[in-house]
Amino acid sequence: MSSSGARPATARPGAVIGVLAMAGIVASLMQTLVVPLIGELPVLLHTTASNASWAVTATLLAGAVTTPAIGRLGDLYGKRLMLLACTVPLTVGSVLCAVASSAGMMIAGRGLQGMGMGVIALGISALRDLMPPEKLGSSVALISSSLGIGGALGLPIAASVAEHASWRTLFWISAGLSALVGLLIWLYIPAIPPLAQGRFDHVGALGLGTGLICLLLGVSKGADWGWGSGVTPGLLIAAPVIFLAWAWWELRNPAPLVDLRVTARPQVLMTNAASVVIGLAMYSSSLIIPQLLQLPRTTGYGLGQSMQATGLWMAPAGLMMLLVSPVGAKLSAATSPKVTLSVGGTVIALGYASFLALSGSTGGLLVVTVIINSGVALAYGAMPALIMSGVPQSETASANSFNTLMRSVGTSVSSAVVGVVLAHMTVSLGGHAIPSEDGFRTGMLIGCGAALVAAVIALTIPVRKPAPGQSDEDVKAMLVQK
Repeated sequence: MSSSGARPATARPGAVIGVLAMAGIVASLMQTLVVPLIGELPVLLHTTASNASWAVTATLLAGAVTTPAIGRLGDLYGKRLMLLACTVPLTVGSVLCAVASSAGMMIAGRGLQGMGMGVIALGISALRDLMPPEKLGSSVALISSSLGIGGALGLPIAASVAEHASWRTLFWISAGLSALVGLLIWLYIPAIPPLAQGRFDHVGALGLGTGLICLLLGVSKGADWGWGSGVTPGLLIAAPVIFLAWAWWELRNPAPLVDLRVTARPQVLMTNAASVVIGLAMYSSSLIIPQLLQLPRTTGYGLGQSMQATGLWMAPAGLMMLLVSPVGAKLSAATSPKVTLSVGGTVIALGYASFLALSGSTGGLLVVTVIINSGVALAYGAMPALIMSGVPQSETASANSFNTLMRSVGTSVSSAVVGVVLAHMTVSLGGHAIPSEDGFRTGMLIGCGAALVAAVIALTIPVRKPAPGQSDEDVKAMLVQK
């Protein structure tokens, strides 16, 4: 959609949705692709378990650090160009992992795969330019749900391939899928004229990236390095100092990486706040339920499932997001996206509450995950809609990428908090300390509480719709004034 409101003439809505949904699914597959291999990587790559864990951390860090920059580049130079650019590290990183003979090569490849995660926020933003208004809400909800679909399908697929074929096959498959996505984007996603002006803010990108590395490393590696060690507190203290310096620079830059004046508008600010808490809420179940499914039955609360069986039990929850996303779009159209976001948080909380009664069987946990992911589908479809209706079109990709970053911060905090809970509430089994049943229940209650907080925050979001005929420049001026 240009400033005049016209969509590119070559845009085919069905093809656009299909290609962008596939891109989101492939990108999110990368997050769970390596999970079945974590226990074997130290042996496969002749390294320590601590070094092998970086195969997960590197993807998180690279995705969080590069997504805001990729979003801004999409606004400046065109979203189609940056969508194509994102498929390059996805493909190259997959190939590097497939041929990896050392931990360093694997970590580098996983970092490159993380850089490709920007394709999701870019895809959602491109919908505003390519889709007719009557299809925008449902399209955004569908692309947002691709996160859950890819994550849910990744685990059973990866476990099955790893069990029946070489682990390298996983990464060759992901390389082929990434290259296919690039080809489909080239063929079916039309060029979108950039609306933003100015230069790319290299200093702002470096500052934000450095602050995020300090924050996310401190949070995600604090348990391994020790919360009282010199490194962890140093990183967690450095992060806010760097963010303050970064904010000072952004406010004085005529072409900032993130327009903090627009971000500070109540609608955008409160949506981002809810996004952090939603990220924290939804990730608790991802950390806890797979462990419960795989712990031996001799514990009295574990369900003794294999990794492949665990993935299959988790898969329906991801597919549920695909079924629920159209419902969320209809609810947003009938009421407001903030209502949908609040309902999503409430449904997530109900899912966590149901855990107290249903945690004793695989079927029960299936129901729990389905309820939680139904709420996640509602929330994930509503957040981009709130962001896009609150920012000028020239900053859509940047604002959506920043919102994606907020969710990543929430999931990182969730990982740290739940990790501490499970590490301190343990029982002994065969001479090894494992999380206790009370530890799992406490972690799920934290997720429940966070979801309720998100639901309340959502209700406080002030939504102001632009007047009929209001131009992009009018919207931007209004946002800056507020």
